[in-house]
Amino acid sequence: MILHKMAFLAVILFFLISSSSVCVHSRETFACDTKDAATATLRFCQLSVPIPERVRDLIGRMTLAEKVSLLGNTAAAIPRLGIKGYEWWSEALHGVSNVGPGTKFGGVYPAATSFPQVITTVASFNASLWESIGRVVSNEARAMYNGGVGGLTYWSPNVNILRDPRWGRGQETPGEDPVVAGKYAASYVRGLQGNDRSRLKVAACCKHFTAYDLDNWNGVDRFHFNAKVSKQDIEDTFDVPFRMCVKEGNVASIMCSYNQVNGVPTCADPNLLKKTIRNQWGLNGYIVSDCDSVGVLYDTQHYTGTPEEAAADSIKAGLDLDCGPFLGAHTIDAVKKNLLRESDVDNALINTLTVQMRLGMFDGDIAAQPYGHLGPAHVCTPVHKGLALEAAQQGIVLLKNHGSSLPLSSQRHRTVAVIGPNSDATVTMIGNYAGIACGYTSPVQGITGYARTIHQKGCVDVHCMDDRLFDAAVEAARGADATVLVMGLDQSIEAEFKDRNSLLLPGKQQELVSRVAKAAKGPVILVLMSGGPIDISFAEKDRKIPAIVWAGYPGQEGGTAIADILFGSANPGGKLPMTWYPQDYLTNLPMTEMSMRPVHSKRIPGRTYRFYDGPVVYPFGHGLSYTRFTHNIADAPKVIPIAVRGRNGTVSGKSIRVTHARCDRLSLGVHVEVTNVGSRDGTHTMLVFSAPPGGEWAPKKQLVAFERVHVAVGEKKRVQVNIHVCKYLSVVDRAGNRRIPIGDHGIHIGDESHTVSLQASTLGVIKS
Repeated sequence: MILHKMAFLAVILFFLISSSSVCVHSRETFACDTKDAATATLRFCQLSVPIPERVRDLIGRMTLAEKVSLLGNTAAAIPRLGIKGYEWWSEALHGVSNVGPGTKFGGVYPAATSFPQVITTVASFNASLWESIGRVVSNEARAMYNGGVGGLTYWSPNVNILRDPRWGRGQETPGEDPVVAGKYAASYVRGLQGNDRSRLKVAACCKHFTAYDLDNWNGVDRFHFNAKVSKQDIEDTFDVPFRMCVKEGNVASIMCSYNQVNGVPTCADPNLLKKTIRNQWGLNGYIVSDCDSVGVLYDTQHYTGTPEEAAADSIKAGLDLDCGPFLGAHTIDAVKKNLLRESDVDNALINTLTVQMRLGMFDGDIAAQPYGHLGPAHVCTPVHKGLALEAAQQGIVLLKNHGSSLPLSSQRHRTVAVIGPNSDATVTMIGNYAGIACGYTSPVQGITGYARTIHQKGCVDVHCMDDRLFDAAVEAARGADATVLVMGLDQSIEAEFKDRNSLLLPGKQQELVSRVAKAAKGPVILVLMSGGPIDISFAEKDRKIPAIVWAGYPGQEGGTAIADILFGSANPGGKLPMTWYPQDYLTNLPMTEMSMRPVHSKRIPGRTYRFYDGPVVYPFGHGLSYTRFTHNIADAPKVIPIAVRGRNGTVSGKSIRVTHARCDRLSLGVHVEVTNVGSRDGTHTMLVFSAPPGGEWAPKKQLVAFERVHVAVGEKKRVQVNIHVCKYLSVVDRAGNRRIPIGDHGIHIGDESHTVSLQASTLGVIKS
């Protein structure tokens, strides 16, 4: 959320200056201080009173001007009620960040644990890891709040679909599969918020709703973009992670995006906000705009004729909080002009104040609250750093390992040439929306722990505009027992506000890799740092490059994790959460084309593994190990009857609308035996796909479950996977209705397959 308005920047600057003297050792009570006789006895301060009643009491004591002063992210103080100013905007995408003004590193809080960028962590396909990271991040967030240098409302995670490989923010996302994105969202949110549905550890926020996946491409930016999306794609792709975030993760907030969807700004669309998020999904929390989105829909998109109309339309659509000054500046006039009722403002405040009360911000003494003991000693702990290392190890993906060139041996590969613009990377490893890391271990530092290193960058930076440093790199490879090339991208290539135009390595990087590989004495290992996919077909085909590793952006412990993988202290188990396309995939494929399915009349090839069946560099789910696993589907039903509600459950006998099916406990249980037939202990990432009966609605295949299981050498483990039939074996028709196809569904796990027939159990059903 890079800011769009100079006025908003001025507001934030004022806030930072005015708050610069905050004590870093303790925070005064936000509200309801028991020592404040003027407020301690007020009803909204009584913990024995239910939160909804406390909120109504508080709102009833405010003037309209006071209410409106709470509609922006930099909420004003109301001294007469004991309420101090509060900054809503903090970020915690993969660790407490300093991107938002709500968090200020310094003093006894100089840093926070910086985990791998989301795209790397998701490659672990380990939901328990995702939740564990959330718990650590929220511990550090609470500690910083207690110290007066952080907030409790974190606008993370980003759960948008990585629809196009060029998207600069793809690194922030859980990849291209909607089910993976949704499971990541629910897991990370549970880690952040805790398991008490009535109380919150911190308040998470799933963003950016919806069909938001373009920053700045070919002259089109997110502020002007109107995403033309079919009901089918909205239902079966773009909305899935948000629905799971709300319904399974119980998230406290959803953020609406800058773009329009089918001509309506998302932050002013009642069908998206009130009808879908609030009423259909049951959000228990608040809806916030992306920063200055309300201003954008008026000033840039010209959706309304006056600023008052923009304020009124957004609030009436269901927006509760504005990241920016727009609602604060124009809501009172909107009420005066009868465009908005004061009760509409009250409804917005009910949602935001309820979240603050669930966070304990109106409960008096912080030290007496459940997380009041957390402080500087609970940030950047050895345990937290260890989890950051484990996350990086689990997320790194082994793409190629010809002739078992990896792992390297400390005995045979005593001298290693470490080459490339990312070979000594530090800040690059944590990607965007990061804070200040506890410390860094670069790749060359990590490798130095295993062997003597000869370090040559080869390129000044990732842009690699000339070959001045090539000769020294070539000589280093010539004299080493093994060569590790650490190449790829950074935030100057892919970032917020910056989409890529190419999938190739930047500048002369490919030339450097090829020249070094040709000259090297020992095995050459290509290590890639990136958020999005890279077309490295040349390296995949080059016999002089026997091994390729994708590290994503592996976080503060990335260098150690890379070295541990290269030398076999850790056995890789990560799988790609996105398809790696060849450069030719981009031909005739504008980022503005939103269709997920192929459009043959426009020569649009389809997007993601679910709908694209052309050539790839590496497929979704690809990832190798240093050992070998086999699967056997030991037990699974061959027929599942589906009870239908009423007589209108099918379309020509071929599908059942999910709303007409009795879905409770309708599950497909699959028992899989996983055997490690290799020579090393390892963790196997088991991906379960379904292939629905053929039809124009259905994807080629879709992920329906995943499990990560550790299996020792020679060991066999039995894993049970339960697949909710209505959620995961359904498809979406052109009208946006989710249906269960009747007939044979293929279940695929690696090379193993099983067919299960779904059958309607009610006779005499007629088409709807």
